[in-house]
Amino acid sequence: MLTKFETKSNRVKGLAFHPSRPWVLASLHNGVVQLWDYRMGTLLDRYDEHDGPVRGVCFHQTQPLFVTGGDDYKIKVWNYKLRRCLFSLLGHLDYIRTVQFHPEHPWIVSASDDQTIRIWNWQQRNCVSVLTGHNHYVMCAQFHPKDDLVLSASLDQTVRVWDIAGLRRKMLPNTVTAEERIPAPAPAVDASASLSSKLGKAMPSVKVEDLFGGNDATVKYVLEGHDRGVNWASFHNSLPLIVSGADDRQVKLWRMNETKAWEVDTLRGHINNVSCALFHPKQELIISNSEDKSIRVWDMSKRQGVQTFRREHDRFWILAVHQESNLLAAGHDGGMIVFKLERERPAFTTISGGVLFIKDRYVRSYEYASCKDTPLLSIRRTANTSGSSVARSVHYSEQDSMLLVNLDADGGSYELYHVPRDGRASEQAAQECKRGLGTSAVFFARQRFAVLDKNRQILIKNLQNEVTKKCTPPFASTDCMFAAGTGSILLRSEERISLFDVTQRKAVAELSTPIVKYVIWSPDMSRVALLSKHGVVIADRKLNQLCMVHETIRIKSGAWDGKDLFIFSTLNHIKYCLVNGDHGIIRTLEEPLYISHVAGGTVHGLDREGKVRKMVVDVTECQFKLSLHMKEFERVIRIIKQSKLSGHAIIAYLQKKGFPQVALHFVSDEQTRFNLAIECGNIDVALQAAYALDSKENWQRLGVEALKQGNHQVVEMAYLRTKDVEKLSFLYLITGNIDKLRKMLKYAEMRTDKMSRFHNALYLGDVPDRIALLQEVGHLPLAYITAVTYGLSEMAEGLASQLTASGLPLPEPLTPAPKLLYPPLPIMR
Repeated sequence: MLTKFETKSNRVKGLAFHPSRPWVLASLHNGVVQLWDYRMGTLLDRYDEHDGPVRGVCFHQTQPLFVTGGDDYKIKVWNYKLRRCLFSLLGHLDYIRTVQFHPEHPWIVSASDDQTIRIWNWQQRNCVSVLTGHNHYVMCAQFHPKDDLVLSASLDQTVRVWDIAGLRRKMLPNTVTAEERIPAPAPAVDASASLSSKLGKAMPSVKVEDLFGGNDATVKYVLEGHDRGVNWASFHNSLPLIVSGADDRQVKLWRMNETKAWEVDTLRGHINNVSCALFHPKQELIISNSEDKSIRVWDMSKRQGVQTFRREHDRFWILAVHQESNLLAAGHDGGMIVFKLERERPAFTTISGGVLFIKDRYVRSYEYASCKDTPLLSIRRTANTSGSSVARSVHYSEQDSMLLVNLDADGGSYELYHVPRDGRASEQAAQECKRGLGTSAVFFARQRFAVLDKNRQILIKNLQNEVTKKCTPPFASTDCMFAAGTGSILLRSEERISLFDVTQRKAVAELSTPIVKYVIWSPDMSRVALLSKHGVVIADRKLNQLCMVHETIRIKSGAWDGKDLFIFSTLNHIKYCLVNGDHGIIRTLEEPLYISHVAGGTVHGLDREGKVRKMVVDVTECQFKLSLHMKEFERVIRIIKQSKLSGHAIIAYLQKKGFPQVALHFVSDEQTRFNLAIECGNIDVALQAAYALDSKENWQRLGVEALKQGNHQVVEMAYLRTKDVEKLSFLYLITGNIDKLRKMLKYAEMRTDKMSRFHNALYLGDVPDRIALLQEVGHLPLAYITAVTYGLSEMAEGLASQLTASGLPLPEPLTPAPKLLYPPLPIMR
């Protein structure tokens, strides 16, 4: 079992997969319905309007709807987009066990402890039929995927198949075909009419059909064989088969034809009540779970158990299968699990110019250039192995033409094959497989491979499968091994990976990482990508970490394009990662792709069916970032001119990386151009943008930047535009522009700006004007001291008489030997 997602919650009684989105609904014993995204592992929503346990839940095939049924006797139809209950259907008189939408018609079927099955029209919001006949709780009811049939299981120890063709013809006349319009021969006696005549006087307004269910839905078969109550029954998707599970601890397989149904076989193995039993949608398997805390997988053709999965403390109650993928879900006392029975990843390894992979028990090679797919070798499995016989990984030695296949069988094993180069495999070649036990096996030198055995010892073997040397790994917790070129292997121990030199028998490098699942080396072996469930770690040959990328969705595969660009795939994206840590999305995937090779914009990979796919992708963005990282600016400019790279993300990226001058090539928005020009100090571009924008804030920023660069002409323009007279006067002072300073003095007089006039007079060394200004504003003592200090005796005498007339004392000089204060000499242009 490969667990993909797990929740902890109250007891799960109902489960349903969304037909297209990665969602699963879980209805709980405490009345809550949870909507989970099993790919992201997040709770999307919860619905808690039911009073008491919710046992049944189902998504609609096409509409944004789901239906629930609970112990409050209510069926509720919900819209998950509106996030609310649309309406409730009332009619059942006891707990509702299951609910299901019809795949085509606007119907819901429900099973209840009131011993009835009801069919509802959810568009008209009414009950269209009541199926009576069971004489104990009806534990489950479901529509046939294609035919007009309903299947029910009850604690009365029977499974019933109901024919609802008459109900469809009556209630949905638009669905009636030309063949069905040919009238059937009339019955000899109209029993219904005679009964109606007898009841007419007593209950004139009541129809017989309302009391007894009518003849629109009739029992076609009653399947008897279980010794206790039946908890579940399911139709097969395409074959005329039924599977049922009961309290007699048995799973039974039934077959039906047009006239009868009969028991085919009984599957025994559960040691407590069987809660649920289903057919696998894609394989010849039956899956059942039970209150004995186990899930069992049965082979339909051999009719025997092939796998058993157990929990320690939790009884299982419900199963669900996804109709399109190989996913299953199981609900238990402590939550639920979403899982697969076996890995779907094809085992493959890269070879020069192509890929070597295993498909349908054949080793095949695919050449990228010629698109030629060649079967090289047939693989035969022995029947007595325990566990999965699906290849977990393969390793190929091109020098020796030898192939190592790692399997999960027998708790971990490997097989060693000689692969003929031309594909002409003799019968003997398949027979010459050499097998052994070990958690992993990899080639590390010519005619040598290493095996990690169950005792966690490293065994060095030759191609005759003979042990030539034994090594002890550096860490006792070592549980997996990966190839690392000639003479070395990578060892995984918990959240750590180490580079082990086989000759020296010691670890020469070490790196802490999340638990590594796959290792991909660059073509020149100078870089390595370590792939974990949710992360990519890029390191060099000596395991020095260069960068790490974290993903929320599971990472599946990857390949190097050169030594600086790593392309990897998640469940639904192809992404890239540079050695400097930059990463992004290249494109979305409809189906998972296991990448084997990347060159330029061409990606080769395998899908889950083992078919080699070729995909042309746009790698402009990652090539652009790579060129920038490598400082290949000519290529950067060429990419800009030839491509349609644009947008705020690229601009922000260039700014972040310190290349605003490159970002200018992308931008048409004047404000962004101005910001970038200021950042990279391009005054000419900034001046053009400032003229276009003509805002005070931009002129101020331009003035600051131009002043830093000493471009006083642009500074003057900026100060004139912002009317910043103080800064303008100071600029004229430091640039020695006396003429313009005089203009500034006159301008200050015109504006009657006393302070500005004083500053300009000070800058010019114009003492009489300063004295006159001080007189005007009434600062006579200051005017007098200024005149005395500068030796202007006539003006000083006049000011002294004014001070005396005003009754003010004459101020003393500040120092005994006053010195004249003149502005410094301006910087000459």
